[in-house]
Amino acid sequence: MGQKEKLIERLRAKPKDFTFSEAETLLRFFSYQRSDKGRTSGSRVMFASDIHPPILLHKPHPHKELKLYQVKQLLDLLEQEGLL
Repeated sequence: MGQKEKLIERLRAKPKDFTFSEAETLLRFFSYQRSDKGRTSGSRVMFASDIHPPILLHKPHPHKELKLYQVKQLLDLLEQEGLL
């Protein structure tokens, strides 16, 4: 099982310790590119793709883990797009 499959399996389990970097790595597997929204974006990060609609995530701080609602939203968005 490759890294992509492991991350998908982990996301589907909705863990409380799913990190922003894991989400970023998973989105890269689906042709998303990180696009900080400029100097004033703060901790909002957009992931853009030529094929799929953009995904906006809040980069957590000071911790690295996404909130559970963010994990669920990411899972729902990827399922709606037929990526999972």
